[in-house]
Amino acid sequence: MNRTASAFLLVAVLTGSLVALGFALQIKGYGVGNLGNERLDGLASASSFVPLAALYALAAMLVTILPIRAAAMVHSSGTTPLYLAAIVLFATIVGVQGARLAFGNTEALRALLDWQFLFVAGIVAAHLSLDTLRRNVLLRTLAFIGFGLSTLACLYWTFRF
Repeated sequence: MNRTASAFLLVAVLTGSLVALGFALQIKGYGVGNLGNERLDGLASASSFVPLAALYALAAMLVTILPIRAAAMVHSSGTTPLYLAAIVLFATIVGVQGARLAFGNTEALRALLDWQFLFVAGIVAAHLSLDTLRRNVLLRTLAFIGFGLSTLACLYWTFRF
């Protein structure tokens, strides 16, 4: 958990600093500030977490069913990078919106109220409980079924309400 929080905070601060630099350049009249801010803003959106959650659920499904050595390889080479990618993308969004709020845009935090950010919480919760889910056969089977259903739902359900 400490690694997650420190990575999140570092990326959010770095992103916020870059956006603040872009706003400072815009205030001075340079157009490159707007270009940089648009690139950072376009880097991650809430809708990008749905396919990322599908990839994570597939990797976690393999971790729950594979033998210990293969599961360890999938965990270290598959689930952990996907988990950290979700953290970095979410921290980027929070950093951009935090910098916008600091520069007077009061509507900036409204972008963080998108329901698709629940996929980030799901990835974090699944990653932190993945070792517990491998402990006994019943939890392993239920986790396999749950991650399989999550993969299919993230890939083939539109999530439009």
